Formats: sequence, structure tokens, C-alpha cells
Amino acid sequence: MVVITDVSPASQASAALEREELFPIREVSRLTGVNPVTLRAWERRYGLIEPVRTESGHRLYSMTDIERVRSIVEWIDRGVAVSKVGKILAKTEPLKALSQIISDDQVKADYQQWQDQVQRAVSAFDDLELDRVYSQIFASYPLPVVFQDILLPLWRRLLQHREAFGQTSEWLFLDGFLRTRVLGRILVLRKPQPRKIIVSALAGHCRELELLVAALFLSGGETGVRVLTTEQPFDELTLVCEKIKPQALVLFSNHAPTAELPRRLNRLALSLDCPLLLAGDAADLAQDALAGSPIGCLGNEGATMLQRLTQFLAGKLDT
Repeated sequence: MVVITDVSPASQASAALEREELFPIREVSRLTGVNPVTLRAWERRYGLIEPVRTESGHRLYSMTDIERVRSIVEWIDRGVAVSKVGKILAKTEPLKALSQIISDDQVKADYQQWQDQVQRAVSAFDDLELDRVYSQIFASYPLPVVFQDILLPLWRRLLQHREAFGQTSEWLFLDGFLRTRVLGRILVLRKPQPRKIIVSALAGHCRELELLVAALFLSGGETGVRVLTTEQPFDELTLVCEKIKPQALVLFSNHAPTAELPRRLNRLALSLDCPLLLAGDAADLAQDALAGSPIGCLGNEGATMLQRLTQFLAGKLDT
């Protein structure tokens, strides 16, 4: 729905209207379930969204703004304080690197074209076409961009809209396809590597694909990764490490850390014969609470996780 206003052609809103559809705040509220008062608070107090304004001061939101609102809601539902959501959403380093060469709009449009191709293959439940597009994406971009900017955003959108008829089947189709492909890559990369790194989720803190993608980011160099099930009991991690004798144990979580998490991690670290590391969005959120502890934080960016792991194991990265 394109919004028609009485703004002069020189205004910011009119210029934006020529480029894309813009929506008034009442429509954004209807589409996202977030009331206008909250939307204005997210803008004024936290700077989480930046709608354009008409000359009369009315807010107009793009589809990008609406998707951002939905992402904010998702993180709040997962227990993240709204004051910390902005830090999580600022995952745009691959986009910034590309934008030095081409504009953000062109980069986003390119990513969207790939997502559209994946979506069409998923909607048709065409595994051969999906495999073809998947291979082309891998041939075109580095690993972090493939997942962080193209595949996982689409996977999350399908996950959010599973209540619509047919959407659950589509999400399950894409989820199963990606889990199989990612696990296959991890196993191929693991075979010749001497180092063993165990990657395990904090139970209930992520879905299996998110854990596998994190493990894939950590695979490479001299690192061979073993991935434990997402239902791995926390209290039995010491036993598993005693049997496998890894170089490090990496715990993965995409949920906001609880107040007791640092204490639990410190107790676990004391029982291990290898370093304990934290990865995922929880690593950034818990970094201050873990400062000075023996637990290293690897962050959640695919481009830096392996680098930090390698530096930590070499004794060149402080906790």
C-alpha cells in the first residue's frame, strides 16, 4: 500500500515515496502487533527505528522498518531487554564491507533476489532447484554472508509465519535441507584436522540449525568441530569432555543470559580440563559479566568467531 501525502517534492518523505512503499504508523501497528506508543518510544528512547517524516511531522515506515520491528519483537520475546536489542541488530559488517563498493540498496536488492529464488524453490518443495540455488549462493559469497545475510533471515521469516497454512511445511522443508547441507560441510572439514573442538548449545537456547551454522563458522584451519545435540544436559558436559578430551568446549546461546548464567559457567569451567568459551548473541550480552573470568567470549559474527577461537587457543586473546 503506497501512502499518498501532500508533501512537497523536495521533502525527504516525497523522495522516499518515489523509491518504495511507505506506511503510516497505524498500518505498521496493524502489521506487527506493536502499538503506536511503543513504536514511538523505540524510536525516541532507543533509536531502534528511523521512519521518515512528512512536512507535517507524520511518520512513514518502509518495509525494512517493518521487518526491523518484527525482529525487535522476536528478541524481546526471547528475553532480551529492549535497551540491548540495538546491539544485536547491528550485525551489518558484511553489508558495510560491500557497501564500500556498491550502495546498501544494491546490496540488499542482491540479497533479496537470492532469497526470492530460494523462496520459490521452497514453495514448490523442489529440492533439486533449491540445491542449485544454494550452490550458486555459496559460489558468489563468503560463508558469513551466505548465512547471516541471505539464508538465515529467510529461514527466520518462515519460522515467524508458521501459523499460516502451508508455512510450517515450507519452513520444515528449508530447515531440513539446510541442516543436512551444513552438517555435511562440518564433517568434511573435520576429517583431516587434528584439533577437536566441542560445540554444544545451552538447552533450549537455540534451534539446531543455528547451532550447526555456528559450528560451521568455527570449522577451519586446524580446528575439527564435534557438535552435540541441542538437548545435551549441561550437568553432563564435564563427562563428555573427559571422554573426548577436546581442545576447548564452546557453548552456544542466542538467548539473553540469566543472572545465574555466569555462576553456572564458572562452576563448569572449574570442572573442565580444557578452556570454556561462549558464542552466540549471549556472548555479547554476557561479556561484561564474564570479564576477568576464565571464560572467553567469541561473539556471534561468523567472520570473527573462528579468529577469536584461534587467538584464544594460542593464548593471544584475553577473557
